[in-house]
Formats: sequence, structure tokens, C-alpha cells
Amino acid sequence: MSVELLLAVAFGGSLLTYVLGKVSPKLRNGFAVLNALALVVMIGFFYGQSFEKTLPLSFLGINLALRMNMLSWFFAITILGVGVLSVLYSIEYMRGRERLDYYYATMLFINASMLGTVVAGDLISFFIFWEMMSWSTYLLISLRGGRAIFAGIKYIIMSIVGSLAMLMAIVSLYATFGTLDITELAQHLQAASMGYVMFILVMFSMAFVIINAFWPFHTWLPDAHAEAVSPFSSVLSAVLVRKGLYGLYLLMYVMLGFRVLERLSVGVVSFTGVLSWIGAVTIVFAAFTALLQNDSKRILAWSTVGQGGYMILGLSVATSLGMAGGTFHILNHCIYIALLFFVAGAIEYRTGGVRDLNSLGGLIKRMPVAFVGGLVGIAGLIGLPLTNGFVSKWLIYKSLILEGRPFLALAAFLGTWGTVLYGYKFIHNIFLGQLPDEYKDVKKVPFTMALPIVVLTVAVLFFGVLPGIPLAVVDAVGTNLGFKSLDVNVWGIASETGTLNTVNLLAALLVAGCIVWFVFKSRGKSVSVEQHDTYAAGAAVPSGRYQYSVGFYNPLERMVVPCVRDFADAFFLKLADGTRVVCRGVRRMYTGYLGDYVMYIALFVALLIFVQLVWSPW
Repeated sequence: MSVELLLAVAFGGSLLTYVLGKVSPKLRNGFAVLNALALVVMIGFFYGQSFEKTLPLSFLGINLALRMNMLSWFFAITILGVGVLSVLYSIEYMRGRERLDYYYATMLFINASMLGTVVAGDLISFFIFWEMMSWSTYLLISLRGGRAIFAGIKYIIMSIVGSLAMLMAIVSLYATFGTLDITELAQHLQAASMGYVMFILVMFSMAFVIINAFWPFHTWLPDAHAEAVSPFSSVLSAVLVRKGLYGLYLLMYVMLGFRVLERLSVGVVSFTGVLSWIGAVTIVFAAFTALLQNDSKRILAWSTVGQGGYMILGLSVATSLGMAGGTFHILNHCIYIALLFFVAGAIEYRTGGVRDLNSLGGLIKRMPVAFVGGLVGIAGLIGLPLTNGFVSKWLIYKSLILEGRPFLALAAFLGTWGTVLYGYKFIHNIFLGQLPDEYKDVKKVPFTMALPIVVLTVAVLFFGVLPGIPLAVVDAVGTNLGFKSLDVNVWGIASETGTLNTVNLLAALLVAGCIVWFVFKSRGKSVSVEQHDTYAAGAAVPSGRYQYSVGFYNPLERMVVPCVRDFADAFFLKLADGTRVVCRGVRRMYTGYLGDYVMYIALFVALLIFVQLVWSPW
């Protein structure tokens, strides 16, 4: 098994899917799923391997290379795992829509491009795969037209800014060291001046922070994720934005390393310190902005912004425990956010495109699989015990406290409090309360949409009860990056300040559950009432309204709104308007009249003569 074969199957599968679509839609769908599944099986064979291979190819005289290690494998398995579930989910969700050959081929092409970024062994290959990923993402965000086109343009403009910054750093590295091989650059950068290292760090970080949607470069994400079709929204939120995290891992701990990072500070200000505060602001700002949303997918999009802040906190703490927490949170977020987008897509699919939370309600009995998936996904997102999110957040909190960073820990806690509020809103307003009359005939989720929901629901709970299984992989990633190995067992992780043991949590919750069950069983029998014969705040719920608590958060929202205005988005929109005005002014110069162009040339020559006369040394 070779990495070249892996990439050939990934990119070749995309092309062949498009061709087969011209023959038969069923053949196309089946092959797309099998191709995505084959890639998951193939990447499994690379577990534990570490190598780099120079290809018999070059670009502008620069040798290209591929590499595989635990960091590459970890990100590759998350990309391909979510990829196969998203393709399977698409079969029913996308049925009957136009340009499906284009959709499936582009979906597989994006997965292949993301795979390419994590196995690239040199920066030119990395950049080429990165651009392939960015432009194909733009095409799929814009698939539905209308507002989706605006969201796609917003994304690609931000992406181009980051790509240009990255390209500037790549050109500078090649001009300085004469190589773009990642391993060789890591050796050269150890002896480089701190000013030059900071320049490289800032240029690359610009691209990685933008794609990961950290504040204040988050503005593209809510629109893009809300307007994309739901199967692709799951890919966007679960794995594509996390390519920014992979880039930061590669930059900070592979190319630079601990010794260089420790020297990147001026007084009390350090690069990792600035990065950690960006993460803290991102967490709090995104959590309370999500609370103000009433669109099911926009809530999840803002959640994606905020959860990235937890990951960057773990990364920037730069300890074994913090790195384990941040890395594990990448995997956990990948699982539960993909699950929640699948749930939101299922609701949208069965209700005829409804995403307004205040127009839904009471779907728990009509769509039980979606309800259980949504409930477990929100529990993981919040970080409740016995879910995967609890373990990774516990590691992040503990690392922040041990490193003496209480204000960062407080910001992370506030973000979790906000997550509880908007998570409850998501579940309650969709599934609980009264069932509107127009949804009485809503059917259960189709099998090809239900299966990914079930798989990810089980994963959230399995990795929460037995976190040692994924933590063994996470620990291998950390040691591969140079961190000290942790004491991991199947039930959790031990450290000098205490042990996380999920079997104790499981036993405590089972005992508590039995007590609650006994109390309720010992009381009188419940009495069934008519659907609308229920009360809220002492008054009967009127027909047509599922619950008075539609506006339950209104008082809190009035307090939050002045504090979470998106000034960054307003700034970028004003910048875009100013650029549009300038471009219109420049365009007026092109009149089409020869006399005007002759005048422009004469004025330009006059300007040159004037400059010569004023600044001439004679």
C-alpha cells in the first residue's frame, strides 16, 4: 500500500463518479459510497507508519514529496470517515435535485484534496492541494444559488487573502533556503533569526486562522455553512475548517518546534499567548452569538466557530495534557457536529426545508432517530459526562488550571454555559412541546440518512465511556510531535494531580438513574391529556403554538445583543463596499475612446518628467 495509490483512488474516484453519473444515477451513487468506503479501509493500513517519499515529479524544478506519520493519519481518518458518511447521507437527501453528477464528483474531489494536504511532504504540494480544496469548496458552497452564491464569494475572498499570505511565505522560504521540503525546512528554521521566523509564522497563520474561522476572521463561516446543502455542511464544519488546525500543528510543532516557539516572545507577550487569547475570545463571542440565532444550521455554524477556540486553547498551552485535550477535541467535534448537521438536514428534508426553530416543535415521536441523535450530539457539544466532549474539555480545563491560566479557563467555562443555553434551544424548539398541525404526517428519517446518524450517535457515547481507545491515538500524535507520553488506559487518563476514570462516572450515573426511576415509579400514575390541554406559566397553550417558551431567552438576548455585535463582519463588509467604489471609479477610465487613452499616456509621461526634475541628483 502506498500513499500514491491512496491519492490515485481518491482523485480517480471523483472523476469516475462523474462519468458513471452519465450512465446511471444508481451506479454513480453506489460507486461514490464504495469509493469513499474503500479510502477509509486503505488509510487504516497506514496506522502507526512514519515515512517520507520523494516523488519522481517536480514543479518548476522543485521536487515533490509525500509523507505519512501519526499526525497525518489522525487527520486523514477524520476526513475520510466523515466523507463516507456524508456521501451515504447524500443519496436520499439530494435525490431529485439537479447537477448531481457535479455534486458527487465535487464532494469526493474536496475529500481527496483535503487528504492531499495532510500527506504532502513539501510546501508546494501542500499549497497546490490547499488551493484545490479551497476552489472546489467555493463551487459546492454556491451549489444552490441565491444567497449561497453570496456565501461562496465571501468564503473565497477570505480564502484568497490567506492563500496569498501563505504563498508569500513559501516563496520567501525557497528564496532563503533553496528547498521546500518540510523536514529540511525544519532544520534550517532552527538557526534562522527570530524576526524572520516571526514573519513566516504570521504569514502562514493568516491562512490557517482564516480557514479555521477564528475571531476576527470568522465572518465567512456562518453564511457558508448555513447556505451549503446539509451533507456538505457536515464536511465543512467537521473536517474542512480543521485543516487550519492541521496547518498550525505542522507550522508550530513540526517546522519550528519547542525551542523556537519559546524564543518567540517580547516580555510577557508570546505567540502562543496571543493565540490562546484569540481562542478564548472566539469561544465566548461565538457561544453567545449562537444563542441569538433561530436558524437550526446557523446555530450549528456559530457553534463550529466557538468550538475551534477550545482546540486552539489546548494547542497553545503546549503541554502534553493540553495537546491531548485539543487534539481529542478535534476528533470529538468532528463526530458530534457532523451528527448535528445530519439531524438538522433530516428535519429540513422531512419538513420541506424548514430551519426556523420557532416554526418547529413536537417532532420527538415523528422522528425518534433524529431526536436521539440530536440529544446525544448536543450532550457531546456541551461536554456532559459519558460523552466524548466531556473528556476532551476536561483535559483542556485541567491543563489551563495546572498552567496557571484561570482567566482562560473562565472564558472556556462561559463558552460551555452559552453552549448549554443554545443547545437546549436547539433540542427543545425542534423536538419538544406541541406538534404543529402541518407536521402531523411527518415521516421518520430514511435509512441512508438514519444510518450515519446512528453511527455517529454511538461514536459520541462509545468514545465517552471508553475514551482510552481514541486517546491512545491522540497520545501517539503528541509523542510524534515531541510531547511527553501520557498514562492512558481504556477508561481514561492518569496524571500526577488525579485520574479521569469514566467507569466511576458510569456507575454513579447508573445509581442516580435507578434512584430517579424508583421515585417516579413510587408516585401515582400519570394521566394522559389532549395535545393542547397543557399549560405554561399558568395559561393553556393555544392551538397553533407549540409552547410559550418560544421567546424564553428574550430577556437574556436583550442583554447579550449589545455585547456581541459582529464588528469584524461589519468592518469587512464596509471594506468590500469601499473596494467596490474604487473599482467602479477605475473602470470609468476605460471609455473606449482613443483620445482619452492618448491623454492618459501624456499625463503619465508628464508625471515621470516631473519626478525626474524634482528628485534628480543633478
